[in-house]
Amino acid sequence: MVMRINVDCNGCYRKVRGALLDIPELETHLIEKKLCRVSICGRFIPQDVAIKIRRKTNRRVEILDIQELSNNDADNHEQRPLTNTWTQSDSQNIHTETCLA
Repeated sequence: MVMRINVDCNGCYRKVRGALLDIPELETHLIEKKLCRVSICGRFIPQDVAIKIRRKTNRRVEILDIQELSNNDADNHEQRPLTNTWTQSDSQNIHTETCLA
């Protein structure tokens, strides 16, 4: 998942990095300070991760791209974009496994 988070200074960078390290569902992360972009990889619900980062950093978080890695694609290391990420049923939580492109 790729997000836009305003990272102006080293203090903001440390806040975002600390918030990412506190989330156990995340496997890897990449913070691009000059582009104000954060890419994360792991098995998680994208909206929940964005909300957690927003609460911990007090920064606006904008989700730019979500890519889903299915079981068949995991063997081939190919990814396909997730078309509808905001639809969830009330009776179950949908976990999405995403990874960097």
